[in-house]
Amino acid sequence: MLALCSVPVFKSPSMNKLEVAFSLFDGYNMRCPQHISWQGKDYPLEYFYALKLYEWVKKLSPAAAESLLLASRCQHIGRWEIARNTYPEGRVGYLKWRSDLAKYHAKIAEGFLREAGYDQEMIDSVREIVLKQKIKHNPAVQTMENALCLVFLEFQYDELISRHTDEKLIGILRKTWAKMSSEGQEAALGLAYSNRGKELIKMALAG
Repeated sequence: MLALCSVPVFKSPSMNKLEVAFSLFDGYNMRCPQHISWQGKDYPLEYFYALKLYEWVKKLSPAAAESLLLASRCQHIGRWEIARNTYPEGRVGYLKWRSDLAKYHAKIAEGFLREAGYDQEMIDSVREIVLKQKIKHNPAVQTMENALCLVFLEFQYDELISRHTDEKLIGILRKTWAKMSSEGQEAALGLAYSNRGKELIKMALAG
């Protein structure tokens, strides 16, 4: 039987604001009904991805600002609560869903940041990253984009291979690559992929 990974969802006087916010974010994401098994443990899906996003941000930016660290743990908070199938099929419906989700994540995060004791300036900084605004002027937003792409490539990409055509996957890979900076692309090339996954990446980058 798999061990269930748990996190504290309480506030202690010994915890600083960052730890309180992480506890609140993680506690919310622990409610995700979808689960994933990783290295012998069972995790609520969005909690797992939030942890991995945070880890990638730390790898890419060891001296990351507090706002970026906070955003990494709440970037997709409550994602399961707005289902894709509640929006029309096609690109227009997809983009509307993604836009509404981002605003929803930012709204939930803002409430928890206030509860943790953060001021409006920090809340606005985190919101800008969560909404991926000013990517050309805010390096933290690009770091977040890199980290999001790397989490996708590391934990979700190979799983898609059996569900989509090569043409579809090559298109996804090219769009993913275009979102990343050179730093993110270099990290992506260092990930472990299946043999087929490697072939498709070579095809996408050769085009």
